[in-house]
Amino acid sequence: MLYSEKVMDHFRNPRNVGEIENPDGVGEVGNAKCGDIMRITLKVEDGVIADAKFTTFGCGSAIATSSIATEMIMGKPVEEALELSNRAVVEALDGLPTHKIHCSVLAEEAVKAAVKDYYDKNNITYDPKIFCGLECGSCHHHGE
Repeated sequence: MLYSEKVMDHFRNPRNVGEIENPDGVGEVGNAKCGDIMRITLKVEDGVIADAKFTTFGCGSAIATSSIATEMIMGKPVEEALELSNRAVVEALDGLPTHKIHCSVLAEEAVKAAVKDYYDKNNITYDPKIFCGLECGSCHHHGE
């Protein structure tokens, strides 16, 4: 399958690349099998994601999904960022080849990990179930 124009655009011209200094939240996730590593840093002001940046080591799809994920969560309340699903990331990119779907899962997990870090740093209580897939390994993505 060919990559959509949007995937190619975000791969060639990724948005929000880099690292936020003194971030309010940091999420780093990796997939050992394919070697992709994503790191997302957040700046939060009044409960809203004021800025999001990413550094990603991986294929074009990993870069494109990180790029669009940061775009999708900026300006949103932190709670809304948690609702970002890998399906929404894939749709925003007008589709991904099946064997690259795991990149969108990583993008979702990186955002969640960054939000969890923000919550932890600020002693904000949350339902641990929201972050289940990040730690307990019971969600279905880990069996790929």
